[in-house]
Amino acid sequence: MVLAAMPVGEYDKRIVLLTKERGKITAFAKGARKQNSALLACSQPFTFGQFSIYEGRNSYSINHCDVQNYFVELREQLEAVTYGMYFCEFADYLTRENVDESGILKLLYQSLRALSKGTIPYDLIRAIFELKMLALNGEAVQVFECVKCGKKEKLNALSLSYGGLLCADCNNKEQKVLYLQDSTIYAMQYIISSTIEKLYTFTVSETVLGELRYCMKHYLSLFIDKEFKTIEMLDVFH
Repeated sequence: MVLAAMPVGEYDKRIVLLTKERGKITAFAKGARKQNSALLACSQPFTFGQFSIYEGRNSYSINHCDVQNYFVELREQLEAVTYGMYFCEFADYLTRENVDESGILKLLYQSLRALSKGTIPYDLIRAIFELKMLALNGEAVQVFECVKCGKKEKLNALSLSYGGLLCADCNNKEQKVLYLQDSTIYAMQYIISSTIEKLYTFTVSETVLGELRYCMKHYLSLFIDKEFKTIEMLDVFH
């Protein structure tokens, strides 16, 4: 999938691709900015398909692309496309070359599909995407047991400093905790443990969504040391 595309020279483009085989790579699409170029359509963000790439000594070059999804519906809605740009920027930040990023690629594809369908709130799609991305990257919130004592019962508060839930006994000893509804905890457990194909199949109440958004906003601030450009664009809609 094309994560980003930048003009290079008079007619070329520099493309950031997320691939199953090589992880994130940068490739050049020569002549892609010409109106009659065969690479014009496949050098746009969100383009998903099978790319034929030539590996040179110092760079990759795109020869051909068999496009499977342009996400046309997504491109027609400003708010949805902004969320999609944020998801791509997030994936660009976390992924690396020569690393198996097939899980993140699948998550990105399913997340863009969810945005295109519009059957669940964009804010919920964002919270699911962020939490699952951290889980795939090995940095998920611990929501299955108390991060201090290991108990699996009476989990009712999130400690951002400890990176997970605390049981009723342990949270009395901590000053900075966020008390969560059982439904919020269940939603987080489902997101982390569920297969990617089943992620976008549920909705939550406004209260639970608010707790999810609060948790992810503050948890991400501990692990992500980059200010995404698209966050400012998303803030316009809220």
